[in-house]
Amino acid sequence: MKCGWFWGFMCSVFLSVSAQAITDIEYLPANTQFNDAIPRPSQVLGAPVGEWHVRHDQLVEYMRILANKSDRVTLLETGRTHENRPLLLLTFTAAKNQQNIESIRNNHLTSFGQKSDSDDPLILWMGYSVHGDESSGANAALLVAYYLAAAQGEAVQQLLENNIVLMEPSINPDGLARFAQWANGNRGQQLVADPNHREHQQPWPSGRTNHYMFDLNRDWLLLTHPESQARIAQFQRWRPHVLTDFHEMGTNSSYFFQPGIASRNNPWTPKRNTELTAELAKFHAAALDETKQLYFTQEGYDDFYYGKGSTYPDAQGSIGILFEQASSRGHKQESLNGELNFTDTIQNQVTTSLSTFKGALASKAELLAYPTEFTEQTNELIKDDKTVGYLLSESQDATRFSDLKSILQQHQIRFNYLDKEIRVDDLTYQPLSSIFVPLNQPQYRLVKSLFSERKSFNDNSFYDVSSWNLPLAFNIQYSPVERKLWRKVPVANEPNNQSKNTLPVNTENPYAYGFSWADSKAPKLLSQLLRGGVQVKIAGSDFAAATDQGNISFSAGSVLIPLALKQPDNLLALLNSAANETSIKIWPILSGLTAQGIDIGSREMFAVKSPQVLLVGGNGTSQYEVGEVWHYLDTAVGMPVTITDLPRFSRLDLSRYSHIIWVSGDYSEVPEKTVRLLEKWLSAGGVMIGQRTAAKWFADKDWLKASFLSEDEIKRAFSKNDLTYADKDQLAAKQRIAGAVFDTQLDTSHPLTFGFPRSHLPSFKNSTVVMRAPKTPFITVGRYTSKSLVSGYAADELQELINNSASIVAHSVGKGKVIAFIDNPNFRGYWRGTRRLLSNAIFLSSLINAPG
Repeated sequence: MKCGWFWGFMCSVFLSVSAQAITDIEYLPANTQFNDAIPRPSQVLGAPVGEWHVRHDQLVEYMRILANKSDRVTLLETGRTHENRPLLLLTFTAAKNQQNIESIRNNHLTSFGQKSDSDDPLILWMGYSVHGDESSGANAALLVAYYLAAAQGEAVQQLLENNIVLMEPSINPDGLARFAQWANGNRGQQLVADPNHREHQQPWPSGRTNHYMFDLNRDWLLLTHPESQARIAQFQRWRPHVLTDFHEMGTNSSYFFQPGIASRNNPWTPKRNTELTAELAKFHAAALDETKQLYFTQEGYDDFYYGKGSTYPDAQGSIGILFEQASSRGHKQESLNGELNFTDTIQNQVTTSLSTFKGALASKAELLAYPTEFTEQTNELIKDDKTVGYLLSESQDATRFSDLKSILQQHQIRFNYLDKEIRVDDLTYQPLSSIFVPLNQPQYRLVKSLFSERKSFNDNSFYDVSSWNLPLAFNIQYSPVERKLWRKVPVANEPNNQSKNTLPVNTENPYAYGFSWADSKAPKLLSQLLRGGVQVKIAGSDFAAATDQGNISFSAGSVLIPLALKQPDNLLALLNSAANETSIKIWPILSGLTAQGIDIGSREMFAVKSPQVLLVGGNGTSQYEVGEVWHYLDTAVGMPVTITDLPRFSRLDLSRYSHIIWVSGDYSEVPEKTVRLLEKWLSAGGVMIGQRTAAKWFADKDWLKASFLSEDEIKRAFSKNDLTYADKDQLAAKQRIAGAVFDTQLDTSHPLTFGFPRSHLPSFKNSTVVMRAPKTPFITVGRYTSKSLVSGYAADELQELINNSASIVAHSVGKGKVIAFIDNPNFRGYWRGTRRLLSNAIFLSSLINAPG
């Protein structure tokens, strides 16, 4: 490749700057001329970039000014965060292209995967700071945006003349705002590098996460949050050739860029993807060599889980690239490599942003050709695959099935509805409650990953989860369809649905109203009624009652509103509103005498009061799990939840709470006085719900009548004979479960399982917490089956320990109840099949009557 004037000029991008940049210009290529009509970031912020951590509102203000002042820039608000902050996507290209941007986008989208022309534009997506406390990325975005909007000369002209740069300046605005407030609020005039300084010690929860304390870098595939939903909608509208993802890592590290560990790439990602990533890496290395920066590649990070920013593109013909900068976690901090200034971290992110442009232009022909290669290889895989698609069905929980279909649609995964009944693998698929997902479509690789039950891998070390099977997560019945059967699958383009009136159909003189507990929105409906003052009962057994449409069967767990109880005057309006919002049918019941099963006035009808839930968070607890519980109860159940920090728990009046939820955490420092208060509250009628390590703490305090395997017992299951020093990491990888799916068997007669469609429940496990199956009868609600691993990696030794162990235990303690989940039923807000366990533990706990 010849290196003419243009490349010589671009090399100036990487000239070294001082540790403390004084002006914005010092971050950018030396001798670059800028359009004076375009304001620099410092002119809007009131200080050079890096002197303070930029707040999200300041970042938004500057980007809007750029879009207003520069004809190279357009700005789109793609959505809003949970805290109502705008999500921005900026488009940078030459003014003539801006005038025709939609036509360019449509032409690119139409030709993506077809033979490309050398004049086609490259689409480059720059994403910054998905973790809010990794703020060097968002601060660098200010400078890169200014460069693209205002820089003059052949270098930037050649970049923008026939290419498009898309930018997400802050992927996690809520987390960025939280962290900026902390870092700025603890900054003095004299910068303190001591790691013990308050500035470098974030409070709980950290700025890493979003409003509900979720890691948004794990949500690209799961789409639990509005930030991710907005981003994926735009990704699918643009399908960029290259997507960059700028992060930070530990202060004592240096700088990382991909490729990562070669043996830990996703098997559905083509080898060519890694080769092109490596080609671009040469330009990052050259740029960092020029500035004499330490860096590393091909270690520490992998490209396996398709739910991260740097891997999601890999499944779809794009190149995703991860950058990790050592973090100052403030304005200046000591490190093993010397004092690390915030300005240093920003500089490196700017440097590799610009090296991405340089490398992409140098490799433009190869990058343009790659989607075609990707598509041709994908078509060959489709042709050779013995499986042609997957049938999915869920007849009882329309909400859960609708949510799954929504995820498929957002990822541009095509599916068909069934036109008539079909039977596969002894399972019946009905047209009203089934779909067919064909493999013959552009998203073939993503579909294969979403339905994978793979259990063995070339490298068993995982940076993140080893399985993200979609139907298992949603507890949806599914079957692969072999090629010889696919012509028998009766598909239709439109759903063969019948409209269903959810309103009460008889308002004249019913005896009671009732609705099923099977739909995922039933807890929300119940919560709304309880908050409206409605008196309800829960059926402890099945029954069939007379309605104006004949006898209707109600399963155990169904909710009854008897008019014999004192009901609010606006009952009918409350029922109509709740039914409309949840799309759940509320039946008018005509008599207290039922055709089958218990009667409406039976002692097996249990009264339920509006729960007062306390969720324990704060230092010592998992912010992720607290956020997952809060998110589910707040957004899906519509229940107000009190969150208190663990250190102030001892000062609370526990009598006002009916349920206390404990997530994973370290409870060893809970004072003995507090333990005694909890025991008193529990015996008086309180309900204690614990998951993972909290469940083990319950057992340690003898509240939960169960025992757990110790860490030593788990480690002793692994032979250490004949191991060398080089085997150390591999042994550590075998002794953990990064994230896999296990099969559990439910006791479907137990109240905690009411509403579940089947006795087998896939459960997500990412810990080695193992609870022995109790010998006491009636208290084991769920247990792992004898061959429990369904999908993902777990060492044989761990599988043996987990098989036949308990997954859920619940029993009475005095007048109270204790409920223990060994796994996290709300994992990342995605594991929809198990999260109903938590709402059952809250609303149906009064039905539990099994002494421990």
